[in-house]
Amino acid sequence: MSGGGGGSSAPGRFADYFVICGLDTETGLEPDELSGERVFLSHSGENFEQTPLRRTFKSKVLARYPENVEWNPFDQDAVGMLCMPKGLAFKTQADSREPQFHSFIITREDGSRTFGFSLTFFEEVTSKQICSAMQTLYHMHNAEYDILHTPPTNDKDSCSSTGDCNGTSVSKLQRFNSYDISRDTLYVSKCICLITPMSFMKACKKVLEQLHQAVTSPQPPPLPLESYIYNILYEVPLPPAGRSLKFSGVYGPIICQRPSTNELPLFDFPVKEVFELLGVENVVQLFTCALLEFQILLYSQHYQRLMTVAETITALMFPFQWQHVYVPILPASLLHFLDAPVPYLMGLHSNGLDDRSKLELPQEANLCFVDIDNHFIELPEDLPQFPNKLEFVQEISEILMAFGIPPEGNLHCSESASKMKSLRACDLVSDKRNGNIAGSPLNSYELLKENETIARLQALVKRTGVSLEKVNYSGLSKKDLKIQCDEEEFKVYQLNIQIREIFANRFTQMFADYEVFVIQPNQDKESWFTNREQMQNFDKASFLSDQPEPYLPFLSRFLETQMFASFIDNKIMCHDEDDKDPVLRVFDSRVDKIRLLNVRTPTLRTSMYQKCTTIDEAEKSIELRLAKIDHTAVHPHLLDMKIGQGKYELGFFPKLQSDVLSTGPATVRIVLKYLYLFSLGKLVLLAFLFSVPIQKYIQEARNLGSTIRQPKLSNLSPSVIAQTNWKFVEGLLKECRNKTKRMLVEKMGREAVELGHGEVNITGVEENTLIASLCDLLERIWSHGLQVKQGKSALWSHLLHYLENRQRRTTSGKLSCFENNVRCLLFCSFRHIQNISEIKTDVGKARAWVRLSMEKKLLSRHLKQLLSDHELTKKLYKRYAFLRCDDEKEQFLYHLLSFNAVDYFCFTNVFTTILIPYHILIVPSKKLGGSMFTANPWICISGELGETGVLQIPRNILEMTFECQNLGKLTTVQIGHDNSGLYAKWLVEYVMVRNEITGHTYKFPCGRWLGKGMDDGSLERILVGELLTSNTEVDERQCRTPPLQQSPSMIRRFVTISPNNKPKLNTGQIQEAIGEAVNGIVKHFHKPEKERGSLTLLLCGESGLVSALEQVFQHGFKSPRLFKNVFIWDFLEKAQTYYETLEQNEMVPEENWQTRARNFCRFITAINNTPRNIGKDGKFQMLVCLGARDHLLHHWIALLADCPITAQMYEDIALIKDHTLVNSLIRVLQTLQEFNITLEASLVKGIDI
Repeated sequence: MSGGGGGSSAPGRFADYFVICGLDTETGLEPDELSGERVFLSHSGENFEQTPLRRTFKSKVLARYPENVEWNPFDQDAVGMLCMPKGLAFKTQADSREPQFHSFIITREDGSRTFGFSLTFFEEVTSKQICSAMQTLYHMHNAEYDILHTPPTNDKDSCSSTGDCNGTSVSKLQRFNSYDISRDTLYVSKCICLITPMSFMKACKKVLEQLHQAVTSPQPPPLPLESYIYNILYEVPLPPAGRSLKFSGVYGPIICQRPSTNELPLFDFPVKEVFELLGVENVVQLFTCALLEFQILLYSQHYQRLMTVAETITALMFPFQWQHVYVPILPASLLHFLDAPVPYLMGLHSNGLDDRSKLELPQEANLCFVDIDNHFIELPEDLPQFPNKLEFVQEISEILMAFGIPPEGNLHCSESASKMKSLRACDLVSDKRNGNIAGSPLNSYELLKENETIARLQALVKRTGVSLEKVNYSGLSKKDLKIQCDEEEFKVYQLNIQIREIFANRFTQMFADYEVFVIQPNQDKESWFTNREQMQNFDKASFLSDQPEPYLPFLSRFLETQMFASFIDNKIMCHDEDDKDPVLRVFDSRVDKIRLLNVRTPTLRTSMYQKCTTIDEAEKSIELRLAKIDHTAVHPHLLDMKIGQGKYELGFFPKLQSDVLSTGPATVRIVLKYLYLFSLGKLVLLAFLFSVPIQKYIQEARNLGSTIRQPKLSNLSPSVIAQTNWKFVEGLLKECRNKTKRMLVEKMGREAVELGHGEVNITGVEENTLIASLCDLLERIWSHGLQVKQGKSALWSHLLHYLENRQRRTTSGKLSCFENNVRCLLFCSFRHIQNISEIKTDVGKARAWVRLSMEKKLLSRHLKQLLSDHELTKKLYKRYAFLRCDDEKEQFLYHLLSFNAVDYFCFTNVFTTILIPYHILIVPSKKLGGSMFTANPWICISGELGETGVLQIPRNILEMTFECQNLGKLTTVQIGHDNSGLYAKWLVEYVMVRNEITGHTYKFPCGRWLGKGMDDGSLERILVGELLTSNTEVDERQCRTPPLQQSPSMIRRFVTISPNNKPKLNTGQIQEAIGEAVNGIVKHFHKPEKERGSLTLLLCGESGLVSALEQVFQHGFKSPRLFKNVFIWDFLEKAQTYYETLEQNEMVPEENWQTRARNFCRFITAINNTPRNIGKDGKFQMLVCLGARDHLLHHWIALLADCPITAQMYEDIALIKDHTLVNSLIRVLQTLQEFNITLEASLVKGIDI
């Protein structure tokens, strides 16, 4: 939003208006009722205590020159409010009256901008009426103050004893802010202002400061002030793009420079000040909030700080632009804007007295609050981290430290500013550790010099006696370049451009391949523009699927912002180079340059941090402009003024002569009184004078440049062509080999290192990035040697052609049965991708298809089948294409076959919002009448990404298919029924669930009854499943539904405590089972997060912690009598009753014991009170899971071992009665204390504890 130009069509004038604002003595003092900043202060009553000197009064625009210009109509209200946002201020000789400068922006309804620069100073009030009015206000104020603060008579004694100090301080405050007309001098604020079409802040500040100096200096200026103001309004032009300008102020020259069209846009505020005030960390966090379009409120008592921070943050967004409310200085009359329910970036003025706690803002839920003066920032919750934030902060810090600026900010920065050291950009460029490659700027002069038309024009000009020889700057060192501005100003320029280049480089790296994901409209631009809000313009799902995992939290939100949508809209609207937006043109040129320089690593996306390499080139452009001034404006001169005009009085800004300032020169055309010193500048000028169409020459220069840089393949011999293409083929094969090896090493993790692959540096490389780079490789392979390119994705185009041919052959009956089955697998994957509405582009569809094929372990097989149609391959590709080199093609497919050795979930984990069909198969037992069932069953499936909720299953239906949002990898199944009907007992062997897109099949063993009076009386069970290994025979069948399978032979896991129902284990085997279960959990948490498996399986699986602890409590249990099943939960309930009775009788052995007993009883009670119809074994499983989560298992084991109920229900040989074994068990369980165990929702549903 910052930057350079407004939207006006100004004819090249540096400034449009000169404005004077201040006190109108004719209307007198008018209170500024709209100056209501204290509306947002929580305390009340302070307005009554405001002395007249601290109150604000209405200011007015006293004069403006000229009265109006047609290209920039004067907005008096806006200028008046922003020049003096809080109105007039009064001071006495006892107050500080230093001039204050600030800038501001006026944004019109059409989005165009005008820039203002204001210098506020204080003048002595000479009007006796104003002085008398101020005196009267003080009398009234003192009377009101006495009434409000006179203590009651009955408190006189206490006041005299305790209130002396307060009374003294109040009297001091009153004297300090008081005004006595007989002994005090009254001063009032006044401001002078420039309104300009472009934001040359430093130059305008110097102009205003020198004008103010002229009226405060004892010596009068050389010329009347009108001469200098006339000069800046009418005789100083805007510098053209890429040029510098020098013009004269009152006391010295003023220089400004403007970037060229291929550089970053104009930005003239000191970045240094922002980092000194906030520090690098806060600036990056604020920058992140702005990119994600949070509400941002800046808070400072300095208007210029508000403007500097706002303009800096928006300038650093290049190539994106802030699209919402933008008011860096919020006038007091517009404070209601803070209530806007939209993103905004606003600056609120502080009076310096009220702290943050007293500021009550209408909305703070998504607010980023920046207290600039106190150097802190309040961030919204759940703010994602900017990609590569640590390396980004480090790179910025290195630049700041080179300039003597501490990265954490500095309260007293004047010393560091005086010790500024410029950083040589070549030092950064030469750092090749991160792949930095020094670029060489395009020599535009050489391009123009070789153009024939330019040469003829050059010869013509030489005959006029003007030299067009190019100055050779390449041989000049910095010492040879004499910079025209002062050293401190030059270092500000240096730091600005270096920091901006670093920020711009981040987006260039992040969005280097954004163009392939842009969805171009099918209709004309007018129709698209009208309906663009309802249309997708960027394939976000595919773009995100290619990004490194740490980027996703930020990027997934950033792609939804208005600034990104507007950026893509501009890309679509400005598809042609000629009508392209200037900012977009600069960004696209940088992206193109990265692609040219990125020859060492073919893929653009990488999680490795890439430092900025463009600093040296950008800095050199500024140096050249400041070393050789391109334009020198006309010097100020005497105007045609009457005798006596132009006099001034010391300390007072005079009333200017409107008759000489209201109109400019007689002729509309600006006379060329300044010189072009660059040869190209002379050429442009002369081309204009001779009516030569310069655009033609520029276009010819572009064509010439492209011819020079891009060699023509037709100029090469056939042998060279063949050799070059052979190198391409070898390179692609080598890259495929290295990439597959690296991906396997990354997937295997530590196992790969143990197998001797430790030499491959995989640290910090994310799986998502590697798969994205594989997709890039496949696209480059399929694009090599194409006859005719069709669409943006060659791979997807090939798939379309292949399936179309197969369809015709199937119709004609030319395919064998085996070929038809193999084609079905390929077609199923293709059809699934086609049906995903979130994927819009061909590139996105191709990459999604690759991910799906990898997850199904069919990538090599699918590509082999695709390439089996040799006639189609010959039709699509030239002879030298990679896909027509048989040996290399076979090796390529062999390398891809190695991916079948590992499990990828690169499709499931990326496309998390798509709808996926799932097929359920319930296998009941055919024995004991388990298949006879009259109740209404239900099922709930849970995965890593969510759960289905309760799904009602039609009665007597054992198979069903349903659609829901991607659940991720499946973890548990909850199955139950409503216990209705005559026979509401169901013996379920297992449940199978298949993902119909990826083909993953999960098996959930059960082997238990569901029904009252059967087994443990449970009406619902939680089943923990595992992913079945892929079966080639199954894969080759039709892929819509899985075939019915026979019930496998399995040991039913009855958990009833009956010695005859389970194999007996000795104490050694039980200890080993406990050790393995705990060791599995410990290993789980010591693995990198991306390599961890299912924690639910480790807790509740066949060999999990629950199963192992069941063995502990089953060992030595006394045989039940009268054929009644006794469960572990029965024992635990009796123990609970015992401890509750013990506590009621106040027979408590010790405090720790009492706490453990209370916790145990509390958990047992909560589980028994759950509304779920789970059985006793399910309750035991829930207790173990909760105990592991809260690190209480070892306490409970000790508690139960000492319980008398244990002696009643267990034999003497029981493990729970062996103190040595119990102590060993407790030590093993204590190892789980250091881990934060998070339970899946399905395991503890209905429990609030």
